Amino acid sequence: MPLFAYKGRNARGVLINGEIDAGTIDAVATQLFNIGVTPIDIKERKTASSSDISLSKYLNRSAPNLDDLILFSRQMYTLMKSGVPMLKSISGLIQSSRNFILIEALKDMMNNLESGRDLSSSLARHPGIFSSLFISMVKVGEETGRLEESFFRISEYLTREKDTRERIKAALRYPLFVIVAIAMAIAIINVWVIPVFAELFAKASVELPWQTRFLIATSDFFVQWWPMMIVLIIGTTVSAKLYIKTENGRYLWDQYKLKLPLAGDIIYRATLARFARSFAMGLKSGVPLIQAMTVVSRSVDNEFISDKVLSMRNGIERGESLTRTANLTKMFTPLVIQMLAVGEETGKVDDMMDEVADYYDREVDYDIKGLSSAIEPILIVAIGIMVLILALGVFLPMWDMAKVV
Repeated sequence: MPLFAYKGRNARGVLINGEIDAGTIDAVATQLFNIGVTPIDIKERKTASSSDISLSKYLNRSAPNLDDLILFSRQMYTLMKSGVPMLKSISGLIQSSRNFILIEALKDMMNNLESGRDLSSSLARHPGIFSSLFISMVKVGEETGRLEESFFRISEYLTREKDTRERIKAALRYPLFVIVAIAMAIAIINVWVIPVFAELFAKASVELPWQTRFLIATSDFFVQWWPMMIVLIIGTTVSAKLYIKTENGRYLWDQYKLKLPLAGDIIYRATLARFARSFAMGLKSGVPLIQAMTVVSRSVDNEFISDKVLSMRNGIERGESLTRTANLTKMFTPLVIQMLAVGEETGKVDDMMDEVADYYDREVDYDIKGLSSAIEPILIVAIGIMVLILALGVFLPMWDMAKVV
């Protein structure tokens, strides 16, 4: 949309100016009247060349990440708490945002608000950016008149989510780096180093030990079949990603990754912490219990856990208690089940779910701190075995050759 520069006066007669994206001058005037500004002059502003805009859009075409959503939520909370009108708040965010996909979504939201839709309905038009939990929280805030509080809770929830993800990534970064380095070293040794020694040993009349024969056989396999191995790895990776995108594939993968050695427990507890935190946030904001369970099942980012949450919702709809349905899923520890029972008895399930989330967050934090120390011995043993076989396979025949000489 074109960019218009405007001058106008507010309700107190103060001269103000600024810029607005809109389709026509009439649309600009309508937006100004909606925010309490009487326009004096509106002119279309010359924008950057299309090539510059296209390049900028191409470089910033990635989907909004957690940082963008956290910043959006905090800015909306601050602006609304300060009494800034909705349209003016979103207009300001359009000017300050750096993500073009988010900017396009904000412009569409602004058009929808101008046409009479509410904010939650405008957000629902962009499910790829805003989660169902995000939308439900905003809707509840609109219905209760506490929209700024909803944005504050959303920003706090997203900040915790980002912190958990960053801690898991930091814990796995070193082991992944070591594994990649080992794989590259094995490939280089088998393709370029071992063939040189194989030619040398072939000219000598010495009997090769099994370690050397193993290295030479492995090297011959790599040299002969490396193109097929690359094709197989790429094909397997692409096929796995396509399968995971299917409904059944996503469910099986989400179930399997909770059972991964070392990392599975961390992912499992982090997912349960996400469930408890989002459930508590929904209840505190006034979302009905059944609706909260439905929304939370879509926000846990794990189809296996989501299925368990939906089974809890179905049990509650049949008249069973939250504690009983949670116990039947076998997801929670006895301590957590007891905390839920206390929450139901006292009518403070939201507070108890916050305690559950804190409990799992502490366990995740403890496990993450011990993850690197648990993986390091395994990597050291693997590297030691590889170096031992390589050393014996290379140096034993050389010692035999020296004896012959």
